[in-house]
Amino acid sequence: MARAGGLRQGSRREGPVLGRVAAEIRSFTGGLAPLHSTGSAEREIPCDRCCKHGRMLQPRLPDALGDRFSVADALGVGVSPNRLRKADLTRPFHGVRARVNLRSDVALDRLGSPLGAAERDHLRRAREYAARMPDDHFFTHVTAAVIWGLPLPRTLIQNAPIHVGVFAPQRLPRGKGVRGHQTTNRLTTIRREPHTGLLVASPASTWAMLGSVLRDPYDLIAAGDAAARDWRVARPLATIDELTDAVRSGRRVGVGALRAALPQLRTRAASRPESWTRLTLLDAGLAEPELNFEVVEAGLRPACVDLAYPELKIAIEYEGEHHLRDPEQWARDIIRYEQLAAAGWLVIRLTKAEVFRTPRTLVARVRKAIAARS
Repeated sequence: MARAGGLRQGSRREGPVLGRVAAEIRSFTGGLAPLHSTGSAEREIPCDRCCKHGRMLQPRLPDALGDRFSVADALGVGVSPNRLRKADLTRPFHGVRARVNLRSDVALDRLGSPLGAAERDHLRRAREYAARMPDDHFFTHVTAAVIWGLPLPRTLIQNAPIHVGVFAPQRLPRGKGVRGHQTTNRLTTIRREPHTGLLVASPASTWAMLGSVLRDPYDLIAAGDAAARDWRVARPLATIDELTDAVRSGRRVGVGALRAALPQLRTRAASRPESWTRLTLLDAGLAEPELNFEVVEAGLRPACVDLAYPELKIAIEYEGEHHLRDPEQWARDIIRYEQLAAAGWLVIRLTKAEVFRTPRTLVARVRKAIAARS
């Protein structure tokens, strides 16, 4: 009679029945959980952690679940509740699991520019919440603006809850990290954003919602500029007429600020700093500069400048942080500024601090240049 110890996993003396059982256990656990021997064949069991193996080995999750999924979906394909409590999964929202250290798989906006850290984090959380979001719920306000790529102050995005909307009379979405909103078909239209596949308030409706969120009128106008931008894009997210219709669709919080912003929207602004610079100069009593002006000298096209007073040959350029971090961009900027100078243009280079913290310095520099060229 064979000794029990001779029936351990892998032994040539393993019986056919125990061999099949062991194979089934290994198959069920994805081939990852070892058999922990306790001295007898009957006590051999699969383990996640044990003194003999000294490491955590988890059953593999079905690939169809992806990197983020609802608990209901996981249970529906046979994942055990115990597996969903393991340390390699996080719980970003009630009823949602995501793999540890999961980053946003969307790093660029719809125009191919890198997203900021706050935007990437918020978008990641929105995609995690979407794993459990009912089909008739949709993203609104700050979350919708991030999804569409409308510029917002970083402080507004950081640690912000995920904004989710429903049409009345549905109950408001609730939960930790979620802010629910109830709206109507008259006030809000919804669309599926093609870059992420998420269901979102339309760009025009989203901008109208920002009237209750953005306190600085410059930021509200900058977001509207981004929505209406038709410069170097296949088509704008929303036309000025669509933004106007959204504001006129009914009573909403912030409608006064929206009405004041509408006549100040422009379609050629390419960034929040450009919008802020234009508005700062206007409020200082200076003439409105042209946005993204194509400089053509002697049949050549050496540069497109952010803002310009063409008749005075004054170019105003915003030096974003990416210009300093990207050596190739920096080299292109140097060549461009040399070309502009050779063509008789005066280039005023602005920094983030001047635009957002010391606008008086910005105005003084531009005013001095205008006086010198007039």
